[in-house]
Amino acid sequence: MSKDKVQIFDTTLRDGEQVPGCKLDTTQKLVIAERLELLGVDVIEAGFPISSPGDFKSVEEIAKLIKNVTVCGLTRAVKKDIEVAAEALKYAKRPRIHTGIGTSESHIKFKFNSNKDAIIERAVEAVSYAKSFVEDVEFYAEDAGRTDNEFLARVCEAVIKAGATVLNIPDTTGYCLPEEYGAKIKYLRENVTGIDKAILSCHCHNDLGLATANSIAGVTNGARQIECTINGIGERAGNTALEEVVMILRQHPTLGLDTNINSTLLNDTSRMVSQKMGMIVQPNKAIVGANAFAHSSGIHQDGVIKNRETYEIIDPADVGVDESSIVLTARSGRAALAYRAKIVGYELTKVQLDAVYQEFLKFADLKKEILDEDIHKIIELSSVEKENIA
Repeated sequence: MSKDKVQIFDTTLRDGEQVPGCKLDTTQKLVIAERLELLGVDVIEAGFPISSPGDFKSVEEIAKLIKNVTVCGLTRAVKKDIEVAAEALKYAKRPRIHTGIGTSESHIKFKFNSNKDAIIERAVEAVSYAKSFVEDVEFYAEDAGRTDNEFLARVCEAVIKAGATVLNIPDTTGYCLPEEYGAKIKYLRENVTGIDKAILSCHCHNDLGLATANSIAGVTNGARQIECTINGIGERAGNTALEEVVMILRQHPTLGLDTNINSTLLNDTSRMVSQKMGMIVQPNKAIVGANAFAHSSGIHQDGVIKNRETYEIIDPADVGVDESSIVLTARSGRAALAYRAKIVGYELTKVQLDAVYQEFLKFADLKKEILDEDIHKIIELSSVEKENIA
């Protein structure tokens, strides 16, 4: 079965860096950008060039460095923004200007003190002007998640005519339910004249914990680009997590969708971004969290030891993790204890295991986790004679 390609637009260096305390210098951004190219992303959103001299420099240097991936700069629907972005991207082999404007009633009324016709006019002007600098122009309809579908379709149709090659449909506030967001993408696919000339893109935020689900709903309804970040970092509760959408598509081949991402680099890339941004990845984070392939329940441990697939739908090696982790706690059973004891050099018989297990439970009730050095002590304190243990 042939699979449709979903482009991965990585905005770790732009939207991801907007997290308070996660500012990166140009050198750090270059290291991450180079890794993103190696990872296999299709687009790197390198920054917002007009926002600061430092951001301009970073976008310019990334544009010089990156050879095989589209490098993108963000702008508002303002001529000066677009001019500065074009200047920052002048060395890029594949430059893209990402421009746009808010389209929801809230943005039109309170942010711009404007009206729908004027918003469309500004959108068209911005895309047309960006098109005079680069061929590849992405338009974002900010707060599209809360924008009336009929008006959103009018905006999309107008900017396609002006030359937009990608239409970003952001759920800026993370408000949409998956069925709502999917239906919005489907509506645009079916009601925008010239939609075949542009790629629909999902840019979802995680305010309600639905960013990944909404992005998947978007691509199953016709979008072919997902905008995301490593570890799901980003404004407020974050963006769609790159590692999550990549592995969802890969683990569900019936969707007929896939990406160019080299998934074996996901874990290492996650750690790199976490270290450089100083932002810890929560242990229970899907795919790349420290506990993503860790098992502490005795029932789960027994199942995984017998056959990994009983409790793991992803082979850890597929995302760059060496192996599953059997964590010994008070919830662990004999199978897990025997497994870990064997790793540190003890081949226990059933009778020996029963004796050692009783001592193990005493330790486990006092500690959150039993470590390898604890196993040696447990065996020494048990009634089992050490010399009789293989």
